[in-house]
Amino acid sequence: MGARRRGREAALRMLYQAELSGEPAEAVLRAYLNGGLSDRPLEPEARRFAERLFRGVDERRDELDALLRAGSAHWRLERMAVVDRNVLRLALFELLEERETPAAVILDEAVELAKLYGGEESGAFVNGVLDGIRRRLEAGELTRG
Repeated sequence: MGARRRGREAALRMLYQAELSGEPAEAVLRAYLNGGLSDRPLEPEARRFAERLFRGVDERRDELDALLRAGSAHWRLERMAVVDRNVLRLALFELLEERETPAAVILDEAVELAKLYGGEESGAFVNGVLDGIRRRLEAGELTRG
């Protein structure tokens, strides 16, 4: 498994932990990076990527959630499964910030994370929401914060 994929998984685990526990983001980040929430240590590249993703999602959560609300008209954000909601936030942050990574790669990675950590329908749900948001962003129908 590549460093970026391991970084995405680590970021998702931290986002999930932070949301469920209500702990401050920095406390979750410290615990994870010190090995308290992981079964194996991350290599330096994966660690840097995980930290960047986690902090980015945490800092821009309101903006990401607004885009998710606008892009998922049939689903209230609060009703989404915690895993799905955080996979969507993570992927949307990447779509906005990782200009050198193709959107198709970001969407594929998000779908794989959703399948691995989410429910039976999570992969299809995440794919549908993200693809719709990606198209609306490209068409200028949604604006980046």
